Amino acid sequence: MRANPPPVFLPGFLLLLALTGLLLSGILAAPLAAASQPMAADLVEDGQPIDLSQDKYRQLFDELTQKYQFTDDELQATFQGLTINRKILVLMDKQVEVKPYYSYAPLFVTPDNIRIGKEKLQQYKVLLDRIEAVFGVNRETIVAIWGVETRFGGRQGNYNALQTLNTLFDAYPRRSDFFRKQLIDFLLLCREEGLDPREVKGSSAGALGQTQFIPSSFRSYAVSFDGDARRDVWNSTPDVLASIANYLKRANWVFGAPLYADLGYRLNDPQLLAVLNKSGSAARVPLDLVQQSQNLVLPPSPQNRPVTIVGLDLEPGGPYTTRYVAGYPNFQAITAWNRSNRYAMVISELTEALAH
Repeated sequence: MRANPPPVFLPGFLLLLALTGLLLSGILAAPLAAASQPMAADLVEDGQPIDLSQDKYRQLFDELTQKYQFTDDELQATFQGLTINRKILVLMDKQVEVKPYYSYAPLFVTPDNIRIGKEKLQQYKVLLDRIEAVFGVNRETIVAIWGVETRFGGRQGNYNALQTLNTLFDAYPRRSDFFRKQLIDFLLLCREEGLDPREVKGSSAGALGQTQFIPSSFRSYAVSFDGDARRDVWNSTPDVLASIANYLKRANWVFGAPLYADLGYRLNDPQLLAVLNKSGSAARVPLDLVQQSQNLVLPPSPQNRPVTIVGLDLEPGGPYTTRYVAGYPNFQAITAWNRSNRYAMVISELTEALAH
C-alpha cells in the first residue's frame, strides 16, 4: 500500500494497507471529499460502459497517437468494451483511518515477516551479493521493502490494471489527471515490455508487481537483472530485488550508513519540536543541533547531511506517549519510496530484525 515522484503496492487486509500507504505517500494526498458531498462510487453503476466518445478520451487518444505513435487500431483493440469497476471507487472513497504507530508497526514487523525475510536472505544470498555490489544498497532493507509491499511477492493484487486505471481516470474526478498520466505510462510500459495491457494485474490503485510500482515509477526505476531485456517485476526475483535497490540508489542511499537513532521520550529544543513529523527538507535539522539539545552522542551522518525528526505514538497506559527518533539520509531515502515516516520506521525496524 510506497511513485514517480521518487517510490508504494490487494484484497482484504492488504487493500486497506495499500490505500493507507497511498494516502501517506501523496498519491492520494488531496483532501478527502466532504461527507455531505456524493462519493464517486455513488455516481456510477458497476459494469457501466466507459464512454470513449467523451472529450477527455478524444484528447487522450489524440495524445497517444500524435505524441506516442499508437495507431487507431491499437487503441480501439485496447479500450473497446471497458467498464467501470465500482469497487475501485468505493475503496478510493473510503476514509482510511491512519493507525498510531504502536498498532501500525505490528502489522508488518511480525514473527512471520522476520522469519521469512531471513529465509529469503539465505535463499538469495548470491543474488543479493551481486545487487549490493552493483547498486550499493543494503540487502536487509531491500528484503524488508519486498516483505512489506507484497509479502515477498505473495500478494500482488488481482485487479485488471487497465480497467482500474480507466475507472479512476473516467470516474474519479479528484485524481483524474494523476491517473490519466498513469494510464499513459501503463500503455507505454506494456509496449516497452511486450505485455498485453488487457491482461496485466495490479492493486486497486494501479500499482504493479512485487514492487508495487505505479506505472510512472515502473518506467523510471524498474530494471532487468536476470540477463534478458525485459523488466519483469511480477515473476523475476532478480528484477524485483534489483528494481527496489535501483529506486533507493536513485534516492541517494548510502551503503552501510545508519537508518535512525533514538532520541528519547522528550524533545528539549523548540527547533526540534517545530519540524516534528513534517515532510521533506522542512523536517530536517543539523545533527549537531540534535546532539547538543538532547545531550547525546549520535552516529555521524553521511556528508554531515541533516536528519529528520520523527515522533512515534506509544501505546496508552505507559509513562510516555511518544518515542522520538532522528531519521538519517537512508531513512529519508525510504520516504522517497513512501512519504510516510511511519512506513520508513517500519522498514527500518524490519531491516534491523533481519540483520540480527
